[in-house]
Amino acid sequence: MTLETFCSFCLSLPHVSEAFPFDRNTLVFKVGGKIFALLDVENFEAVNLKCDPEKAIELREVYNAISGGYHMNKKHWNTVKLLDDVDDKLLLELTQNSYQLVFNGLTKKIKDELKV
Repeated sequence: MTLETFCSFCLSLPHVSEAFPFDRNTLVFKVGGKIFALLDVENFEAVNLKCDPEKAIELREVYNAISGGYHMNKKHWNTVKLLDDVDDKLLLELTQNSYQLVFNGLTKKIKDELKV
């Protein structure tokens, strides 16, 4: 998957914004001000995605390319390496799941503001 394809997918999700809050290489995608995907734009080899803790463990056991989130809370985040045993379809599915998990965790107030 190319960086452009991945970014386009993330930006196609409702109410998503992108930012470089840490440095000029680390791109994050947010919904309601909360991060659901994080990646390095200079070296697009992996993506950090939020994940249900039980599902995160299951994915790590099945896929060599999925491990505990690099520089993240490993209970709630996975790092998904690209060009390994995770195909594009699975990467987009995991990204969609991360987005939905973060969106579902937003407060009612933030969700109401997004619907405007």
